[in-house]
Amino acid sequence: MMIPACLLVDLPPGEAHRLDVEPPISVFHTEEGELFAIDDTCTHQDASLADGWLEGCEVECPLHASKFDLRTGAVDAPPARRPVRTHEVVVEDGTVYVRPSTQAPNLPPCVVSRLAGGAT
Repeated sequence: MMIPACLLVDLPPGEAHRLDVEPPISVFHTEEGELFAIDDTCTHQDASLADGWLEGCEVECPLHASKFDLRTGAVDAPPARRPVRTHEVVVEDGTVYVRPSTQAPNLPPCVVSRLAGGAT
């Protein structure tokens, strides 16, 4: 299943677009023109990576400066220890689509608790 994210012309290089799915996914358009999609939630705490800083193929979390490789989801800088999921990106007829990963997400404990109906 592919989810339409946005029009490619509406996502300039150096920017990100957040999809309000559960859990949220963000599409990043690097300055080099590459497109990547990862889970939007930092694996350390509940922060939107789309609000972070994009540099090359890496995004820095706006909360505690964890860094994630957009190509692999790997953690490049603590305090996060677990990677984020990556998702396939396809562009067809000028529209950016995301094919979500079938792997389980690595969500921070506060988000897991909220999704399970527990206290935040």
